Amino acid sequence: MHADYVIVGAGSAGCALAYRLAEAGRRVTVIEEGGSDAGPFIQMPGALSYPMNMGIYDWGLKSEPEPHLGGRVLATPRGKVLGGSSSINGMVYVRGHARDFDTWAALGADGWAYADVLPYFKRMEASHGGSGPEFRGTDGPLHITRGPRENPLFNAFIEAGRQAGYPVTMDYNGQQQEGFGPMEATIWKGRRWSAANAYLRPAMAGGNVQIVQGLARRVVMEGTRAVGVEVAVRGEVQVIRAGREVVLAASSLNTPKLLMLSGIGPGRHLQDHGLPVVADRPGVGANLQDHLEIYMQFAASQPITLYKYWNLWGKARVGAQWLFTRTGLGASNQFEACAFIRSKPGVDYPDIQYHFLPIAVRYDGKAAAEGHGFQAHVGPMRSKSRGSVTLRSANPADPPLIRFNYMSHPEDWEDFRACIRLTREVFGQEAFKPYLKSEIQPGAGVETDAEMDDFLRQHVESAYHPCGTARMGRATDPMAVVDPECRVIGVQGLRVADSSVFPQVTNGNLNAPSIMVGEKAADHILGRTPLPASNLEPWINPNWRTAQR
Repeated sequence: MHADYVIVGAGSAGCALAYRLAEAGRRVTVIEEGGSDAGPFIQMPGALSYPMNMGIYDWGLKSEPEPHLGGRVLATPRGKVLGGSSSINGMVYVRGHARDFDTWAALGADGWAYADVLPYFKRMEASHGGSGPEFRGTDGPLHITRGPRENPLFNAFIEAGRQAGYPVTMDYNGQQQEGFGPMEATIWKGRRWSAANAYLRPAMAGGNVQIVQGLARRVVMEGTRAVGVEVAVRGEVQVIRAGREVVLAASSLNTPKLLMLSGIGPGRHLQDHGLPVVADRPGVGANLQDHLEIYMQFAASQPITLYKYWNLWGKARVGAQWLFTRTGLGASNQFEACAFIRSKPGVDYPDIQYHFLPIAVRYDGKAAAEGHGFQAHVGPMRSKSRGSVTLRSANPADPPLIRFNYMSHPEDWEDFRACIRLTREVFGQEAFKPYLKSEIQPGAGVETDAEMDDFLRQHVESAYHPCGTARMGRATDPMAVVDPECRVIGVQGLRVADSSVFPQVTNGNLNAPSIMVGEKAADHILGRTPLPASNLEPWINPNWRTAQR
């Protein structure tokens, strides 16, 4: 089997990359371990808690016991299905803040500042309800929509933020991220608009893209050149050759594993597992970052939450309406209001994110015992903690060892305490007076720093935004893994295009910047001049030096 380009991973970046390479007339083979994304559990937005808890769609990866969280083991779902994690995620669409990408450039990702990446975000988007064509794309493959916000709790959340003195932003993906406002989602005509729906299916229809379902075992190297990928298909090992290049887009957890299995990584670690060292790159698997969050839950004084549908008959009714009409509660992910705020004066752009949800429920779909309630997912955006991904063994079938090292930096505890206190203030505003009965979690008894820390240790959860394990930087940087054109440093014919390359985690959910990486990497691979840089400036709160809001 032969192709111009072999891409490992049919996820957010891999699908976008396949689409752009095929559009340019190149032959592309995409290797994906997972199977079809057909069926209501994936395609119905309201069923989002199901696919990430189903072994058929999820790799089932878990962290090692986390030393700063009392030895807890945290789930870290990654999509094992066409569309990758864009087929099992919460469908929330956040580009990241302009300053995130300026930070990337400052860390050595030359050509990836906000001015450079904004044109790629615009190219990929078909924005419905955004702030207009200056900052937003209108005719890209990826449809971006907003929920109807029919439940009064959504607007109560936005109004409470305004009453607390925060700005309101009608498009956090436009010029102004900071503030409270409507949330955006990759949902189109009532169904999940994953990277598979937006990019992969149109690319396959053109005839230049083929999918091989199997487990990528390693990149085949001839000397220091990548020439193909060894893949296990139905128990048989075969090699798929790449006429031009191999691109790894297998996630920030599986991409570093594949690099190491191919002899690219920390030399001593590879030798410990009996693997030949093709390129000694100590940055492979290092710099692992994520977002943690807690669920601040409140009991409702009126029966207006989604809890009334949290029974067999209610779910059946919602599901039937969606199946037959693609409308109703099943057509929304129920994340329809959000906020990005700053934790304290002296922080120049938001470092806390909120998702508001009109039900008190866990991500695994288990409702809070109190019945009617609502919640805000809240967490800091720029943790200083860093973890690693390493090999468990030299067996490609074994999952990697994932050590996030969550909450290992003392500032993370300070930031989370600020999240709790600021959230309580928001929900204490007049806008919530008609709806709020009491605080379920953490609970009124959790007040002191020590009590908050104990709660956090037991209850923080991953927001499922791992990244940074093959970070982009200058070729002279010993900890960089890829250069600013996504080429793996020290070898030829091999690139990485997924969230592994992020030098620093971006604000918010990672699906949008991951797709952007696939879009921009395609131009580098094709040898095209990058899209012209933008001269648009983001809104930064003029009082950020002296005021928290």
